[in-house]
Amino acid sequence: MQKVNFSNRQALHDIAATRQLEQQAQQALPPHTLMARAGLAVARLALALAPHAQRIWVAAGPGNNGGDGLEAALHLQRWGKHPVVSWLGNAERAPADTKIAHQKAIDAGVQFVDQPPQQIDLCIDALLGIGSQLREPAGRMADWIAHINNLGVPVLAVDVPTGLQADTGAACASRVKASHTLSLLTLKPGLFTAHGRDLAGSVWLDDLQHGQTGAAATTPLAPSAWLAGQPVSATRAHASHKGSYGDVVVIGGAQGMTGAALLAGSAALHGGAGRVFVSLLDEQASPLATSQPELMFRHWGTLALDNMSVVCGCGGGTAITKHLPLLFKSAKHLVVDADALNVIAQSAPLQALLCERGQQQRTTILTPHPLEAARLLACSTAEVQANRLEAAQQLARRFACTVMLKGSGTLIAQADRTPVINPTGNARLATGGTGDVLAGLIGALLAEGLNGFDAACQAVHQHGQLADLWPQDQALTASRLAKALTASA
Repeated sequence: MQKVNFSNRQALHDIAATRQLEQQAQQALPPHTLMARAGLAVARLALALAPHAQRIWVAAGPGNNGGDGLEAALHLQRWGKHPVVSWLGNAERAPADTKIAHQKAIDAGVQFVDQPPQQIDLCIDALLGIGSQLREPAGRMADWIAHINNLGVPVLAVDVPTGLQADTGAACASRVKASHTLSLLTLKPGLFTAHGRDLAGSVWLDDLQHGQTGAAATTPLAPSAWLAGQPVSATRAHASHKGSYGDVVVIGGAQGMTGAALLAGSAALHGGAGRVFVSLLDEQASPLATSQPELMFRHWGTLALDNMSVVCGCGGGTAITKHLPLLFKSAKHLVVDADALNVIAQSAPLQALLCERGQQQRTTILTPHPLEAARLLACSTAEVQANRLEAAQQLARRFACTVMLKGSGTLIAQADRTPVINPTGNARLATGGTGDVLAGLIGALLAEGLNGFDAACQAVHQHGQLADLWPQDQALTASRLAKALTASA
C-alpha cells in the first residue's frame, strides 16, 4: 500500500481496464481471495489513519464495494475495535463474494444496525465505489451519504468516494466527501480531475498483490491516462547564449487588455526564453514596459515567425481575428489562448486552417478552459466537465494538435499520446491573468526546444507547483507568479 506521491508518474486505469485486471486476478486465485485482500487493506489503512478510533461505522452498499467494507469490519472486530455496519444488501441476492463476506462478519460477531449511529470515531464509505457510474444515490443511500458528510469525523472511502465517477471525476448530486480514499487494484482517473480532488481527500493505492498472482494476472494493460510526475529540468550549458533558448513573440493586448499580453511576455521572459517580443494589437499603447525593459515591442509582421514560438490571443479580443490565418500558416510553434480560441470557435474557415496546420504536423497547443472548450466543441460547459478526458481528446483529434484543458486536474491530450492529468495547482490560481502566464511559459519552453506535448506538461506542472508552494501570507497575483517562474526553473 502506498500514499500517492505527486512527484512520481502514476498509471491511471479506467473502470473497463480495472475490471479486466480484476478478472485476470480472480482466475489465478482461489475464490474470494481478492475481496479478502481488499477488506484487509481497508482495515489496515483505517487503523493507520485513526489508531485510537474505537467505534467505526461501515456504511456498506449491496454490491462488492459493500463486501469490501464487510471484510474490513471483520478484521477491525478481530483487532479489538467496535465496528458497526449498516448494510443495504440482502444475503439472498448479494454477489457471491459479498455473501461470503457477510456471513464471515456475522460469525465474527460484528454488530449490524439499520440506522446509522450518531457517535463514532471513523466512517468507512463502502456504499458504491466504482459502481457510482451506474446510478444516482437515492433513498436510504442518499440519506446515509448526507449523514456521512455531517458526522465531522474522518471518512475513508473504499476505491472511490460514493457518487464520484471513477472514469471522469464528474459527481452525482449526492456524493461523499472523503478525508481519504483507498483505490484498489488501480488508480482511477476520476480521482484526480473535475470533482475528484475535492471529494477524494488524500489518495492511497493498494494493488492487492495482483503482481504476485501469476502470469495471467499480470498481463500489462495500457493506462487510460497518466498522472504527471515531477518534470526533469535540463541544466543549461555554460557555453550558451540568448540565441540558444529561442525567441517568443506574444501577439495580443487589444485596447483595454494590454495587461494580458504583457503578463504572457513576462512569463516567457522569466520562463527562460532567449528573447521576448510583444506585438500589441492596441496601436495607441506605450511601446515600452518600463517595469520590464527586457520586453521588445515590435509589429509581428516584421518578425521571422517561421523560426519563433508564437503565443497569440492573450487579451486579443476580436482584433486577433484578422491575424490568425497568417499566423496559422507562418508560425513555427503556436500557442493559441483565450480570445483566439473564442474567435476560432465561431469561424469554420479558421477551424479548417487550424486543422490544415495540424495535418502539416506543425506544433500547435490549444489552452482552453472549460467554457472555451465547450465553444470549440459546440456543446455546454457541463458536458465538457462531465467527461474532461473525452473532451480534451476529442479536441486533440479534431484539430490534430496538443490540447491543454484547464481546471482542477488540468488535462494534456494529443491524438497519438496517452493523456496526462496534472496534479499540481490550487484555487489560488483562480485570479485574472494566471492563464496568460501559463501561455507565456509554454511559449518559452517551446522556444527552448521541447515538443508541444512535453512543453504543455512541464509548463502546467511548474505553474501549479508555484501556487502550491506560494506563501500563505502573500497574495498570489499573475504578475508575481510570472516573476516567480525564474526561481522555480
